[in-house]
Amino acid sequence: MIRFILVAITVIGFLILSIPILIIEWIIGKFSPQTKEISSLRIIQTVFKFILWVAGTKVTVIGEENVPKDTPVLYIGNHRSYFDIVLTYSRCPIRTGYIAKKEMEHYPLLSNWMRYLHCLFLDRKDIKQGLKTILTAIEKVKSGISICIFPEGTRSKSADETELLPFHEGSFKIATKSGCAIIPMSINNTAEIFEAHMPKIKSTHVVLEYGKPIYVKDLSKEDQKHLGEYTRNIILETLRKNKELV
Repeated sequence: MIRFILVAITVIGFLILSIPILIIEWIIGKFSPQTKEISSLRIIQTVFKFILWVAGTKVTVIGEENVPKDTPVLYIGNHRSYFDIVLTYSRCPIRTGYIAKKEMEHYPLLSNWMRYLHCLFLDRKDIKQGLKTILTAIEKVKSGISICIFPEGTRSKSADETELLPFHEGSFKIATKSGCAIIPMSINNTAEIFEAHMPKIKSTHVVLEYGKPIYVKDLSKEDQKHLGEYTRNIILETLRKNKELV
């Protein structure tokens, strides 16, 4: 329980104490929007790395050389834990927005930071609004901002982390319409940090592997039609391979 309390204090304390920082970042953004965006990114990444340290999370990263450092991409990953965001966002090399569920928009301060970081809020019950969110994400990629989405749509709660939910194909329009590369992210063992034994947070070894970039134009027409399944199979194969590492 000590780790849970420390993580909770870190998150709540940061959100409250960051109110002046939000104001400063807003002022910076009036003069140099990109400076503000990069500054906000580095601030949150520092906090997320500290949270991982407090939680006692040991991280093995494989394939980080597959992530371009100078061009936006679409990150696609499996999703089993709140810590998936903490883990993956702390390693993004350039400005990156995550697509989150609409409910997150109602959390004060947290939602302010998310907007600063180009996060988008997806209403899974409203098809028109969902399409609008995807179109906005496409424009962000075209403007140089990476997007990350967990296309299962929700956290998988299966006891076996290789039992993935179906990937929603609509998410992949971000890559097909923008022409960016898809970076598969295979995340092993993050549920063991918290979700497997709530409310305790336990020291855990997790593995994050970045797959080779997928360029839609280089795929067969059949694979292009089923990008979700194609990417899901790559992530699934990697999850199975890395189970022995945790």
